[in-house]
Amino acid sequence: MRTELDFAPLYRSSIGFDRVFNLLSNTQRLNAIDTWPAYDIVKTGEDDYRITMAVAGFGDGDLNITQERNVLVIKGGKAEELQGEYLHRGIAGRSFERRFELADHVRVEGADLRHGLLTISLKREVPEAMKPRKIEIGVASSNEPLRLETDRQVA
Repeated sequence: MRTELDFAPLYRSSIGFDRVFNLLSNTQRLNAIDTWPAYDIVKTGEDDYRITMAVAGFGDGDLNITQERNVLVIKGGKAEELQGEYLHRGIAGRSFERRFELADHVRVEGADLRHGLLTISLKREVPEAMKPRKIEIGVASSNEPLRLETDRQVA
């Protein structure tokens, strides 16, 4: 059974949304098998987010967090420590790489590792030029076009 959505009709009537359609297509292809390490994503404020990831057994030196444009990449890996023969191994210590697609203007504020939980704080900061602004309606004082004053040199 095919459950993939067809975005072709949207491509015909929209311009500049390629990235959004690619994100939607990519998430459909992800397998639910990749569930380790477990993580939570929490919206803590209007423009604040937090990712908490369970990384028991990993230390500061075993984790690498990078932000490349709109992608947050968290990698974990550690050297194999053989301290005997395992009869049962239930604590996962394998390497991993987890990627999170970030919206425009979202940046990582910091990361903290405590009690086996990696916490990453994110903040969306929309530039002033992109924020909505109120346009005042005024009465035109004259029909003359606006003139720009330039610097005058005094001789």
